[in-house]
Amino acid sequence: MNLLLEEVAARHPAASSQLPPALGPVSLRVAAGEQLAIIGPSGAGKTTLLQVLACCLPPVAGHFQVSEVAPWRLSRRALHRLRASLFLAPQTPPLPPRQRVVTTVLAGRLPGMTWWASVRQWIKPAALPEAHGALARFGVADKLFHRVDRLSGGERQRVGLARALVSPARLWLVDEPLSALDPTRARQVLDALQLAARERGCTLVASLHQVDLALSCFPRIVGLRDGRVMFDAPATNVTPDMLAALYAQHEHELHPGTAAPADEPATPASPAVVAMTCR
Repeated sequence: MNLLLEEVAARHPAASSQLPPALGPVSLRVAAGEQLAIIGPSGAGKTTLLQVLACCLPPVAGHFQVSEVAPWRLSRRALHRLRASLFLAPQTPPLPPRQRVVTTVLAGRLPGMTWWASVRQWIKPAALPEAHGALARFGVADKLFHRVDRLSGGERQRVGLARALVSPARLWLVDEPLSALDPTRARQVLDALQLAARERGCTLVASLHQVDLALSCFPRIVGLRDGRVMFDAPATNVTPDMLAALYAQHEHELHPGTAAPADEPATPASPAVVAMTCR
């Protein structure tokens, strides 16, 4: 699936309309089957951008298309069908705690199922080999019949990602999928996710705080700060100076109680703050 954003702005539904949008204006083009990483400091608007791409949050300005379709001009039924082809994995997956892992994973198939098939799936999960194979990709196949509340945080993240592999989605949007994983496991999980996306021809957009992994694994990097794109470039073209500017602290953050001038850009901090981007 391809994506088009032209001067898109968005804010959380609970936010006051008097406040500036958390995102935008942002312009991006993503080709079908492309894989890109979104990086930037906390509060940059990465999650908001993913919610817009997932058709969960309507823009307050600009033009947005998914595969040449403007989602918010569709009927409710057509929008529902479009959402069935999208998969959004939040940083903390909302998995039912008392549910078995197999049922949780196979819930990823529900958007492409009829009502009766979904009821049967709930009573007696089918496609066990598919669920087992998806979990095996992320190293948690042994948790197939465990309860979700018996899993660690990292295992829950991997179970949430396994849902994408059984879903009918053609666009995978993952929000900080490595936050609960150690560096070795994080690389393994990211490799597995990218390989699965390539095999299925899915478009993959991931927000990451692990800048080193973003640069080494993704061909394209989008740097987001204060809701705006600071750079959109091949990973090989991203320089230390670009990263230093992306993660530089604002003056009022460096000196609490003071505010940065409204009409002047914030003064960048030392490039050494880049080390804070990997956690």
